[in-house]
Amino acid sequence: MKGYQKYIPFKPISLPDREWPAKVIEKAPVWCSVDLRDGNQALIDPMNMQEKLEFFKVLCDIGFKEIEVGFPSASETEYETCRELITGGHIPDDVWIQVLVQARPHLIEKTFRAIEGAKNVIVHFYNSTSTLQRKVVFKKDQKGIIDIAVKGAELIKKLTDECKTCENIRFEYSPESFSGTEGDFAVEICSNVLDVLEATPENPVILNLPNTVEMCTPNTYADQVEYFIKNLPGRERAIISIHPHNDRGTGVAAAELALLAGAERVEGTLFGNGERTGNLDIVTVALNMYTQGIDPKLDFSDLPALKRMYERITKMKINERHPYVGELVFTAFSGSHQDAISKGFEYMKQSKSPYWEIPYLPIDPADIGRQYEPIIRINSQSGKGGAAFIMEHVFGYKLPKEMHPEFGAMVKAKCDQLGRELTNEELMQVFEDGYLNIEEKYRLLSHKLYESSEHGHAIVHFEGVIEIDGKPFSASGEGNGPIDAFFNALRKLGIADYEFLSYNEHAISSGSDSKAIAYIHLRIPDDGHVFGVGIESNIYYASIKGVLNAINRAEKLKASMSGGNA
Repeated sequence: MKGYQKYIPFKPISLPDREWPAKVIEKAPVWCSVDLRDGNQALIDPMNMQEKLEFFKVLCDIGFKEIEVGFPSASETEYETCRELITGGHIPDDVWIQVLVQARPHLIEKTFRAIEGAKNVIVHFYNSTSTLQRKVVFKKDQKGIIDIAVKGAELIKKLTDECKTCENIRFEYSPESFSGTEGDFAVEICSNVLDVLEATPENPVILNLPNTVEMCTPNTYADQVEYFIKNLPGRERAIISIHPHNDRGTGVAAAELALLAGAERVEGTLFGNGERTGNLDIVTVALNMYTQGIDPKLDFSDLPALKRMYERITKMKINERHPYVGELVFTAFSGSHQDAISKGFEYMKQSKSPYWEIPYLPIDPADIGRQYEPIIRINSQSGKGGAAFIMEHVFGYKLPKEMHPEFGAMVKAKCDQLGRELTNEELMQVFEDGYLNIEEKYRLLSHKLYESSEHGHAIVHFEGVIEIDGKPFSASGEGNGPIDAFFNALRKLGIADYEFLSYNEHAISSGSDSKAIAYIHLRIPDDGHVFGVGIESNIYYASIKGVLNAINRAEKLKASMSGGNA
């Protein structure tokens, strides 16, 4: 790329005594949703009135107490929506609606007509103050820009004093494109506005500092906010608000650092919808706080439902990797990640820790309405632990750890064959084909187990009929348990190349029709080993079936290696 020389580097301000890097976020700010205005104006097909009303109700249900509902002087739809919200009784008593207007007389007058009868309303006015806008758009010096803001403030103050139908009116002023404005000039124009509006600590004015176009690194924006706060005369007369955009892809970081710098209020949208690359994503910032043990004062406990509403009304699509809400954000394909997550779940179960401590998952998906099933998905990059995790958490099969490599190799081979990830159902099919649906050289036709006692010790007896290559043979044996007795019976039939290594079992369903699954680990000749699986309502029968299953699998493996038939 050769055109980089035409860009002028952003010049940071001098703030050698900055304090924000040593601070931490300890509480939620005041949140203001601008979905119905800033977000709406960025849509290809803006919302109609009914869609705005539905969206407004959802924002109230989430917990927003300040909601910018529109730009009433911009269009008839915006005006009528504002009127319907007020006259239709849609606004809860503890919610403040906010209306935006340029600092232009005829637009301000129409805005005041739009808010007649409102209980709680914030009149948000602005004019652009940046060096570039003054030079290119307005062709005015700093004094001319201050005059615009002051005249707008004077008219708003006059109309507020004359308004008899609104119970409570508050003011908000934005030096629009604050991030491109000289720090001292931003302080000067905002100080003038505070004076005109007669701001006091008891009745503060919201001063909103928009990162309208993200022009610098987040730390520089934080410097700008801290500089502004430290140099603003009568700082206690103002509530410092921020309105970050995302042009550089760092809107969330800019917001978080600006909060460290002293901002008390945040404007943004759900999932970052907004002009160009979007506004600040309030969902991400709020849930970032949540993962640090801070109550964000917003309820995102059913994020999937919120996503469905958002996509339906805005016609926008949320990316699969979008923080917290994207389809794949809790999904691990990597084997090492899957193994760590699986061990994390086991640790939580064993330790009964009151804290969420699972590697690679900064938040419990259940807290935001997400399911555990998609956390681990299986493809050719997945490890043995991932397949075992799905088998346990989706199907209830707790494969012994020693069995993971064997089953994992089957799964990887299937992924390589298909050239894609496996669904949960396909994973189960790999398990069934690898362990249960195999050709049987040895088959148990009938059996019984009973106990006797010799010298005070219990002895288990096995008697049954075993089919070998289609021919039935009677078999009997005794031992210190069902598996030992069955092994001794097999040895009498000449099946003696296998050594029992380990046994695991558990229930895979509950109630009167519950079944048990047994995992049998055998050593085979030449220092190999193999697993077998038995599933039955009787655990002893499941164990015996598991032994035969392991032997049949070993015979199949031996036949395939020698080129014969299983």
